[in-house]
Amino acid sequence: MGLSLDTIVDVLKTAGEPTRFRLLALLAAADLTVTDLTEILGQSQPRISRHLKLLGEEELIERYQEGAWAYFRLKQDGPAAALVRTVLSAAAIDDPVIVRDGERLTTVKRARAERAQAYFSRNASEWDELRRLQISDAAVERTLLQLVGKDPVDALLDLGTGTGWILQLLSKVYRRAVGIDASRDMLSVARANLDKAGIVKASVRQGDIFNLPLEGQDFDLITIHQVLHFLDQPELAIAEAARVLRPGGRLLIVDLAPHNLEYLRDDHAHVRLGFSHPAMADWLEKVGLDVQEVIDLNTDKQGAPSLTATLWIARDRRLLIADGAAAEELTTA
Repeated sequence: MGLSLDTIVDVLKTAGEPTRFRLLALLAAADLTVTDLTEILGQSQPRISRHLKLLGEEELIERYQEGAWAYFRLKQDGPAAALVRTVLSAAAIDDPVIVRDGERLTTVKRARAERAQAYFSRNASEWDELRRLQISDAAVERTLLQLVGKDPVDALLDLGTGTGWILQLLSKVYRRAVGIDASRDMLSVARANLDKAGIVKASVRQGDIFNLPLEGQDFDLITIHQVLHFLDQPELAIAEAARVLRPGGRLLIVDLAPHNLEYLRDDHAHVRLGFSHPAMADWLEKVGLDVQEVIDLNTDKQGAPSLTATLWIARDRRLLIADGAAAEELTTA
């Protein structure tokens, strides 16, 4: 859907002011706070906030809250955002102002990475112990990619995104992606990892897995990787995922098979000691999803406690029902 002449003129007027153009270029490269932008541009916070307000009114950027902080990014969808991306692509990459802004953005990203690494280091021993119990990441990665397939994904949602591993792994598959996590510390790790990988089509934000800050039916692939065993009512998280899944969309769950390692409850905050195939299938069935495939990945470690990873992929049946009804109507016509 195209833009009217008046709208095009308004968008170009808004984007054409030098400071706002610089803001758009920065927000096309990263999710940033007002403090970040103030540091990069060397302008006052009220001035930056006023420019951001104008860009938001023109629907060129989007804002989301994370605790006390508000993050901004270039809007991913819509004809106005597409026009702005075209204008940004015309800017000379050796322009001294843009180069200087880019250098300062790199400094901000480096500081993010250092904070994230500090948090990661504090918790590394706990994660390393769990990794020794589980199947290798490489085996899970191969199977996950097999289940997702090679068809393009328009919109991916990763629940409990943690370090952003899924967002990185599937970056060649999706057009845009959102990662949700309750922990601001983990989100800082995820942002640093996305920055390092140069992935700008994915963003992460703070949210409650039981009450997602998202509109319904917006994603055609949702992933929940090693999250459900931390939840007292995992079936409610599955139901919330189904709420924001598009008709015909897919939900991919990676979690633990049933086990008896009780110490994980106290030492690592595991609430559930794995999930059986029937229990998971029942939860998925109740929210309108049909299980398409289930794969168990067993570790090859001998003589030591170990955990089995299970991958479930299920599809929303609404589109299938609609297609079936259309086919039946053609048959009887």
